[in-house]
Amino acid sequence: MYWKKPGPANTASTVELALAKAAAAGIDDIVVASCSGATAELLAGKAPNVVCVTHAQGYAKPGENEMPPEVRAELVARGVKVLTTTHVLSGAERGISRKFSGAYPVEIMAHTLRMFGQGVKVCVEVAVMALDAGLIPHGREVIAIGGTGKGADTAVVLRPAHAANIVDTYVAEIICKP
Repeated sequence: MYWKKPGPANTASTVELALAKAAAAGIDDIVVASCSGATAELLAGKAPNVVCVTHAQGYAKPGENEMPPEVRAELVARGVKVLTTTHVLSGAERGISRKFSGAYPVEIMAHTLRMFGQGVKVCVEVAVMALDAGLIPHGREVIAIGGTGKGADTAVVLRPAHAANIVDTYVAEIICKP
């Protein structure tokens, strides 16, 4: 499915398509990027393993997290695993490039993935982050959901590799994207 425009207007349909694909393909693990928790709430209880990956602590403001603590607690109570950690496709490398005004390999990888859309980059990133945290199984296909800004507009089937072997990540199918 190709959306005419990116953005949050596609969130509900993206989640529906991802859940339908998971059911049809027998995929138990869904990783979703969600900073406010709104997209993750749409998945709570609808798949055996739902992992919500937030922006890193300090992403918007130093020392702060964008997801309110009560939303995080509600997601966890509903069985969603919530991961907040350094972004695998930026993190420390972005700090170095800002300081020294250069382009570095991981940032080049991120920009290359964005050629397929911001959401595809996010899907790869959050799936690798969830794998590195031990929240999804190694060697199995998962569904990742991401977006362009707020909401979700992209879902992919992929087999993530650990960050140390990220180029071994395999994108099997794009379910939907702008």
